Parts: sequence; C-alpha cells; structure tokens
Amino acid sequence: MSSVKTAISLDALLLQQIDAVAAELRMPRSRLLAEAAREFLRRHQSSKLLAALNKAHANGPTDEEIEQRRAWKKQYRRRMESEW
Repeated sequence: MSSVKTAISLDALLLQQIDAVAAELRMPRSRLLAEAAREFLRRHQSSKLLAALNKAHANGPTDEEIEQRRAWKKQYRRRMESEW
C-alpha cells in the first residue's frame, strides 16, 4: 500500500500525548496516527452496522420469520432425537 504525506493541525497537548505514546510503543508518530485512524474507522463502520441491524429488527421478527424459526427448531429436534 502506498503512503501519502498530509499535513494536519493538532492541539499542542494532544500532539505531546501522541508523541509520548508513540515513544512508549517504540513506533513512529505517523504509524500511531494511521493505526488510530484505522481503529476509528473500524469502530465507526461497526457502529453504522449496529444501527442498521437495530433499525431492521426494531419491530421484532415478522410472522414469516417466527414460522421459519419454529420449523428450524422442529427440524433440529428431530435430528437430535434420531442421533440418540
């Protein structure tokens, strides 16, 4: 993956904290910032996915989903009984 240089503005205290953690972890500041950005994006994507799932299931299962679940349970019980 290619790297691109960019300039950003940070609060001086935040930059000091970033530099301290980068030194503690023995990694370059740019790598620390890149990893922090990746983690933020991962969490943001997970948050969006969770919101979409919550919206999709806000009204509970449909009658069709309830019936399908019953059928699966029945099928599972039969399979378990036949194995015993």
